[in-house]
Amino acid sequence: MAPVRCDCRHVNGETPPTPLRERFYRRERQSVPAARAFTCDALATWGLSDRMGDIALCVSELTTNALVHGAPPGRGFKLRLLRDGGSVRVEVHDSGDGRPRLVGEGVADESGRGLLLVAALADKWGVAERNPGKVVWAEFTEGVSGAAPPPRGRPGPR
Repeated sequence: MAPVRCDCRHVNGETPPTPLRERFYRRERQSVPAARAFTCDALATWGLSDRMGDIALCVSELTTNALVHGAPPGRGFKLRLLRDGGSVRVEVHDSGDGRPRLVGEGVADESGRGLLLVAALADKWGVAERNPGKVVWAEFTEGVSGAAPPPRGRPGPR
């Protein structure tokens, strides 16, 4: 992946990059790579590159879940990125019913492993209600690689 150049002026007291980036995506296949590129741009602008691969992969998984399971036809989802010091919080908002869940260990299905990846790579993750729908979120601390094994049972913060 080619490095992204930051053209913002944030030296000598000038405006720093905003700590919040968000974008709405339609329910279409191209939204997942677009969300991943948006995320990489934001992380590069913020100077947070240590965990870019982990975060981009989790954004792919969470936005794919929103696209396939969370966004009803005719709707979309919102990707929100928040920077707080050396941490990044990824939120994917959708208006669909249901709550995401981890698949059981040893499951032979070809799908359903996205949240296992998120749980393995993020420092914390969880699901929050919104009306309508839900927010699935993951948090990453710069310089920390991966998290503890995923919790058993209901997904949520560790």
